[in-house]
Amino acid sequence: MTGTARHSYPDDMSPFTSELAVARAAQHHWSRRPVRERLQPVRTLRHLLVERTDDLIAAANADIGRSAVEVLGTELLPSAAALRFIEQEAARVLAPQTIARRLRPTWLMGCRDAVHRRPWGVVGVIGTWNYPIYLNVGPIAQALVAGNAVLWKPSENAPRTADLTHELFLKAGFPAELLQKLPATRGGGPQLAETDVDYVVFTGSDGVGRNLAARLGERLIPSTLELSGCDAMFVLEDANLEMAAKAAWFGFTLNRGQTCIAVRRIFVHRSRSEEFVAQMRTFLANADSMTLVTPGQVTHAERLIADAVAPKLLANVPADAAICCESCFAPVTAVIPFDTIDSAVSLAAQSPFGLSSSIFTADTTAAKELAARIPAGSVVINDVLAPTAHPATPFGGLGASGWGVTQGAEGLLAMTTPQVVTVRNGTFRPHFDEAVNPDPATVDIMRGLLRATHARGLREKLRGLLQMVRGVRRKKK
Repeated sequence: MTGTARHSYPDDMSPFTSELAVARAAQHHWSRRPVRERLQPVRTLRHLLVERTDDLIAAANADIGRSAVEVLGTELLPSAAALRFIEQEAARVLAPQTIARRLRPTWLMGCRDAVHRRPWGVVGVIGTWNYPIYLNVGPIAQALVAGNAVLWKPSENAPRTADLTHELFLKAGFPAELLQKLPATRGGGPQLAETDVDYVVFTGSDGVGRNLAARLGERLIPSTLELSGCDAMFVLEDANLEMAAKAAWFGFTLNRGQTCIAVRRIFVHRSRSEEFVAQMRTFLANADSMTLVTPGQVTHAERLIADAVAPKLLANVPADAAICCESCFAPVTAVIPFDTIDSAVSLAAQSPFGLSSSIFTADTTAAKELAARIPAGSVVINDVLAPTAHPATPFGGLGASGWGVTQGAEGLLAMTTPQVVTVRNGTFRPHFDEAVNPDPATVDIMRGLLRATHARGLREKLRGLLQMVRGVRRKKK
């Protein structure tokens, strides 16, 4: 499926015009390959992640100061798992789905329907820097396997990692014309948003995401937006407090807090809050200083801390403080005591973000009931962050955290658009005849069919059947 022009300016003024033309030509041929052929480079790419582990660690460290353990645990292992999921499931997920005959209405007798997944065409991927391997490899691989071409604008903060990642995609066997890496500049993202692509995947802040959504909306270009979070943790009265405290510390210090699903708000039952804060203060006392990637993150974090009017560990914070409502990309979290579950849910709802959440309790049944009340794309019980990288589950948010998903079967399907193909056998086409030669008996047939198939009670359905038969006899005359 090929995209149609949406921009309102001449082609020679459009950004990345030549790159787009090359991508469209490559996609035309690529999309006609069977899915299993498009999958062949995925296995090689997965093996290359293993073979080039040291190089990838070095690149991520040079770009943003990530340690080996974090690159392995939060980048390479999840990326390899995501690629394996695609290898195992893409052919099934993307296969045409035949609609069961039992679901076919009577008035469509003779029809055979199938839903095909067609690629959008050219997908623009605007990448992020905080997880420069994982958050780019997955969406790009899904888009390519689904039959699209990709124009990828990596973050200006991780150029070395982007260069190496692109090299590995090409070495794995994906055509260079099919996956083009655009300049890793700050202005590249807005330029790509002005390019006549067919779909956009963006991972980044909610502020940039809002502007991007507005511009794409003007041109009716669909998108997946994975935006900021202000994730809540609920520590219930019966929770294993030691485990919950360790989870909270891990959840807001991982990658120095530069994580969209970091734990930002910790709602602790009032009877356990002092003990919880004391445990967190112990971790804080033994912690080293953490360096952030951009100066803007430091300024923003300092403003949030000042607004909360509390020490470095923000305890007993009002739920309407900025730290509890805004996104943050720094190792900062707030502890908010609560008395009842209802009040905790109400306090948590004051934030517009809905990316992920976590619950700590000994009662998993109660936790599942609570999860249903939390407006978030994922809820983890007795753990944080790590389970959200399960390659078979969708990942995405609600509200200010964006829309769409970038993982699992749903993420793969998001890289396609459904097309229904219907084949009707035989020559019986009463709707054609009615258009050419109207007959009053048709109304009786249609009324009878409606009653026979949808009326309340057997008697009324039989009356409908009789009415339909009488209409058919009149029509034959």
